[in-house]
Amino acid sequence: MSSTDQDPPPTSDPDWATIQQSAEFTELRRRLRGFVFPMTAAFLAWYLLYVLMSDYAHDFMSTKVVGNINIGLIFGLLQFVSTFLITSLYVRHANRKLDPVSEKIRNDIEGGGVRTTTAGPDDTTPDTEGGVR
Repeated sequence: MSSTDQDPPPTSDPDWATIQQSAEFTELRRRLRGFVFPMTAAFLAWYLLYVLMSDYAHDFMSTKVVGNINIGLIFGLLQFVSTFLITSLYVRHANRKLDPVSEKIRNDIEGGGVRTTTAGPDDTTPDTEGGVR
């Protein structure tokens, strides 16, 4: 076996279990869930209301507002509006509440602030260039 056929030297990987149990990661997860779960429940309730009203309140939903535009059509279009509204609210929430915490976690990992484990030669996790170590 020549010297070029040797395995690469062991690399140092972050200890993901320690990172996941850290206070910063726990806070990040709490902030994400604090937005996503209530917003998902609200949107699903709004959508279910639209579906139920379309099915059981046909007379109300077919009430004409202007010309051929009825309440059902307006409610249907409001589904799209609410989707864009939720998206913009999430982006604002992420920029203000999630990104600073995730940036701190990233800096701690990349700066070596988190304990690392040594990967062996049989480690097959992807590296940063898209290959496999």
